Amino acid sequence: MCMSKKAVILLSGGLDSTTVLAMAKDQGYECYTVSFDYGQRHRAELRASKIVSEVLGAKDHKTLKMDFRDIGGSALTDDDIAVPEELDEGIPVTYVPARNTVFLSLALGWAEVLGARDIFIGANDVDYSGYPDCRPEFLEAFQNMANLATKAGVEGDHFHIRAPLLRLTKAEIVQAGDRLGVDYGLTVSCYQADDEGRACGVCDSCRYRKKGFEEAGLVDPTRYQSS
Repeated sequence: MCMSKKAVILLSGGLDSTTVLAMAKDQGYECYTVSFDYGQRHRAELRASKIVSEVLGAKDHKTLKMDFRDIGGSALTDDDIAVPEELDEGIPVTYVPARNTVFLSLALGWAEVLGARDIFIGANDVDYSGYPDCRPEFLEAFQNMANLATKAGVEGDHFHIRAPLLRLTKAEIVQAGDRLGVDYGLTVSCYQADDEGRACGVCDSCRYRKKGFEEAGLVDPTRYQSS
């Protein structure tokens, strides 16, 4: 009997990670999605991730809890650091220290338990917001570490960190998801979405998302807090 190949997908409930889930499913993976309740101010993304996971047919979905507010240092976790409405040079205040390192580590643990050897992440290095843990060098280094630090790796198996959006523009990401039938109206990308999941329209994540739909020539289904 042919066994299905398994993959763990980091799913935030946003546009990029939802597209990655659709891509993994299209490639024939049995998908296991994981989201993180890390003390983020934009809580609506957690509800979106559960809905997206169900709609796209993930085999299982987990929400793992931790509290990055205990560390602080990011506009996404600290109430006293404002989410910027203008794009700045360098690493932005929306960077969460060590976030992807921690997220990938937990996804790696679940993957080893499941017998999955592929971990998908929606990292992007083109429409790049300045996050150091979205760079290809980081992903390659983490993959090397994963194969050194696990029982499976020591026994000769290999983990792969898949980042299919890494070299795509936001418009190309939207077009890819549209071809796969992704309903982007279910997703929440905004850094300061309200309790109903409506986007602010002015944070850098909203700006990249708007630009993507405009350049792709597709209707933006995003619900905004005001016109």
